[in-house]
Amino acid sequence: MSSRIIIQVLLIVAISVIGWMMLRAPSGARHQAGRRIVTLTFVIFAIVSIAVPAVISRIAHFVGVGRGTDLLLYVLVVAFLLQILSSFRRNAAMERRITRLARRIALDNAPDPPAEPVQADDETGSDGRRDRP
Repeated sequence: MSSRIIIQVLLIVAISVIGWMMLRAPSGARHQAGRRIVTLTFVIFAIVSIAVPAVISRIAHFVGVGRGTDLLLYVLVVAFLLQILSSFRRNAAMERRITRLARRIALDNAPDPPAEPVQADDETGSDGRRDRP
């Protein structure tokens, strides 16, 4: 299998996983930890690519990409999609919180229900008037 196909498969898998994660519910602390790890990895990758550009070219050749700039582009596409995923999930969670808050406010401000209707005693009819003999 050529290295170009391997890179294509890895990119397709990464994009598929990100797409699948967009459909899942947020997972709280685990999601935040994963986001921090990805952010830290990306920062280290960016610092290395700025400080020693030849390293990116070597890494690109090692993984089968022709140029370091192409590898950088691929990484940026995946990072961009991860950012979109993060924003999507955060907005979805915020919309759910706003909906719950709006419902709570509506219930708190709703008028009190009417008092229980008075039960008619034996001498009154269904309309509440006395029956006349």
